[in-house]
Amino acid sequence: MKKLIYICSFLALVSSTVSCDRSLEEINKDTSRINEPVASSLLVPIQYNMASVGYNRANDFTFDIMQVSLDFPNEGNSLSRYYITENTGAGFWNNSYRWLKQVDDLKKAAISEGDKNYQAISMVLNAWIYSNLTDTYGDIPFSQASQLDNGILQPKFDKQKDIYVSLLDDLKAANTLFVTNKTLVGGDLFYKADTDVNGIVNWKKFCNSLSLRLLTRILSRDGEVNVKERIQEIANNPTVYPIFQSNADAAKLDISGVSPLMPPIARPQDFTTGRAASDFFLQALKANNDPRIPLFFTQAKDLNNANIGYVGAPSGYPFGSVFNYQPSNLNQNLAKAPLKIFVYPYAELQFTLAELALNGIITGSAKTFYENGVKASIEQWGVTVPANYFDNPKVAYESDIKKIMLQKYIALFFVDQQQWFEKRRTGFPVLPNNGGLLNNGDLPQRLMYPPNPKVLNTTNYQAAVQQMGGDNINVKMWWNK
Repeated sequence: MKKLIYICSFLALVSSTVSCDRSLEEINKDTSRINEPVASSLLVPIQYNMASVGYNRANDFTFDIMQVSLDFPNEGNSLSRYYITENTGAGFWNNSYRWLKQVDDLKKAAISEGDKNYQAISMVLNAWIYSNLTDTYGDIPFSQASQLDNGILQPKFDKQKDIYVSLLDDLKAANTLFVTNKTLVGGDLFYKADTDVNGIVNWKKFCNSLSLRLLTRILSRDGEVNVKERIQEIANNPTVYPIFQSNADAAKLDISGVSPLMPPIARPQDFTTGRAASDFFLQALKANNDPRIPLFFTQAKDLNNANIGYVGAPSGYPFGSVFNYQPSNLNQNLAKAPLKIFVYPYAELQFTLAELALNGIITGSAKTFYENGVKASIEQWGVTVPANYFDNPKVAYESDIKKIMLQKYIALFFVDQQQWFEKRRTGFPVLPNNGGLLNNGDLPQRLMYPPNPKVLNTTNYQAAVQQMGGDNINVKMWWNK
C-alpha cells in the first residue's frame, strides 16, 4: 500500500510538472538540433564545399578533357582520350544538388530574418552553381528542385534557356538588394563581409561579373534573349552595376590548412600519382616564357633520372607509343596548403571584356583588357610579370579571338570546368588530336545524365532526353546550337 502511494504521488508530480511547465513533446525534444536554421550559419559550409567541388572538377575532369594533364602511362580508355560514362559526372551532380538545397535554405532563412544581404548572396550562389550544372548537362531539374519539403520527389527538367533567363533575372534582382553599408553577422570565406566594410561591395561585384560570364556564354542566342542589351547595361553603368576591378575583388577561397579549411585533396601524392603534364598546355606556357611554369609543373627526366627541362606527354598519344623520358608532372604544391581556390578570377572577366570589345559590343580597348587579363592571370599566383613580357610575339596583343581565348584558357587553370565550357562556346583553343582520341576525336559537348535521375526520376528524365535530342556526349545544348 505504501509502495502504491509512492507511485501515485510520483505520477501526480510528473503530471503536474508537465502540465504546468512543459509538455512531454517539449521534454523529449533534442535541443542540440537546429530546427529553424539561421542564415549566418549556412553560408560558410556552402562556400567551402562548393569551392572544393569546383577544385576537384578541375583536377579530376577538366585537366584531362582540356589537355592540361593526362593519366600516364595509359593505353586504355581514359578521360584524356574522351572516354565518358554515365558516372563521369555523378559526384558533381549529387554534390551540387546537395548544396543547392542548403542555398535554398539560406534564401528562406534570409527572407524570414529580413536580411537582404544574405538573400542576395543566396541568389548569387544559386546562379553560380546552377549555371555550372546546366552548362555540364543541358536541361536539368531547376524550378522544382530542392522541393522535397513540398513533396516533390521527381522534379521536372527545365529547358536550359528558361534556366538562364531565370538566373540572369535573379542576378539583376540581387544587385538591387545588397545593402553595402552593412556587414554580415556570420562568417564569409570569399570576402570576409562579416569584418570587412568592403565585403558586400565585393559580393555585388561578383554578382554583376557573374552576369557577364553568363551573358557572354549565351552570346549566340542574342535576339532570343536580349543579351547584348544587358551586357551593355552592366558595362555602361559601373556605379549601378560594379564589377571586378582587380585580383583583390575576385571570388576565391583561401585554404589555410588549419581545420576546417583543409585542402580538398587529403594526400598531395595522390595529386601526381599515375599522371603527366599535357604537352599542349606546357608548350603554350613555354612559348610565352611564362614565369608560372615551375609553380605548376616539375621537370621531365631522362632514363638516367636527370632533369631535361619541361616536357609533357601528348594527350591521346597513339597506342603503342614508347617514351624515352619521364614527362613533367603537376607540382604537388598545387594540392598543399596554403592554396587558393579560384571561383571566378578577375583575369577571366578581363578576357571576357576583351572579347566583347573586340566584337564591338562594349566600348573600351580590347588590347587593354587583354593585357590586364594576362597580367592578372600571372599575378594571382604571386608571380611578377616580367617587364618585357608583351614584347614576345606569342603574348603581344592581336585583334584575334584565337589569341584572347588561348590566354583565357591558361588563366582558367584550376577554375572548375570553365576551360571546357569556353572551348565548346568558341572552338578555341584548337586542341591537337595526337592519334589516340576516342569519339572520332570530337570534344564531348556535354556529360550524360548520371544514374540517379534515370532510375529515380525516369519519366522526367525520358522527357528531358527527348527534349534535348538524346542523352549522349555529342548533343549540343541550347547556347551552343
